[in-house]
Amino acid sequence: MSILVNKDTKLVVQGITGRDGSFHTLKMKAYGTNVVSGVSPGKGGQNLEGIPIFNTVEEAVNLTHANTSVIFVPAPLAADAIMEAAEAGIKLVICISEGVPTLDMVKVTSYLNKKGVKLIGANCPGLITPDEAMIGILPVNIFKKGNVGLMSRSGTLTYLMVSLLTSNGLGQSTCVGIGGDPVAGLYYQELLQMFEDDPETEAIVLIGEIGGDAEERAAEYIKNHITKPVVAFIAGQTAPQGKRMGHAGAIITSGSGTAEEKIAAFEAVGVPVARLPVDLPVILKKLMKLD
Repeated sequence: MSILVNKDTKLVVQGITGRDGSFHTLKMKAYGTNVVSGVSPGKGGQNLEGIPIFNTVEEAVNLTHANTSVIFVPAPLAADAIMEAAEAGIKLVICISEGVPTLDMVKVTSYLNKKGVKLIGANCPGLITPDEAMIGILPVNIFKKGNVGLMSRSGTLTYLMVSLLTSNGLGQSTCVGIGGDPVAGLYYQELLQMFEDDPETEAIVLIGEIGGDAEERAAEYIKNHITKPVVAFIAGQTAPQGKRMGHAGAIITSGSGTAEEKIAAFEAVGVPVARLPVDLPVILKKLMKLD
């Protein structure tokens, strides 16, 4: 089992003929992801190593039965691309594009909620169910099939944590990079529930960072709804107040959103927090009674 993507996922790539789109499309296909089509306006009728290209998502869905889309278009066009996918009947959209305006994302998330469409991102590395499907820009060599679900606001921390899990014999069920923008699609609470409901996920890793209150809300959700072991890590423990650290959402303002507050929120509900990345697999093994 897994959450969100698996061998049955049929992927359409929006922006398939661009530099990044074509490069990562072939990487996804090589991993085994079922890439059924691509979209690039004005280039319909062409193909990328056998993957048919269409002018619109509607055409791609009608002719190849795509049910999932990944967005590799420039930031100013990303919102329209996401909504086009939803209008065409796509049920899961993963937006890799970085720098999508916040007001665009406010409009997009409202529209997708009405359509019942799930979104990962924007400004995210994507997601992977090891040995089944990878959608995005993830380095597939570090992942290993297993029973630990992972979600993270940080792409590079996703890679680090997965590498540490794998090297410690802890494989993953599904790993999701949710992105670090102030407004995004699926976030901790929704993913926590999906992992809770997945019979093959036995433990959950949550990677957070400074800024906002998503981690505090996740801690409260875990207290009330999650029965599986959860381990957290919070990035930005030494960040000064008022200074943005990488992501648009990773900024401490008016004394809120600090690493200390987030760590305290998790510990208050019984979720252990690793102070260093290398500590996380050790803590997780103890919780899973693998030591």
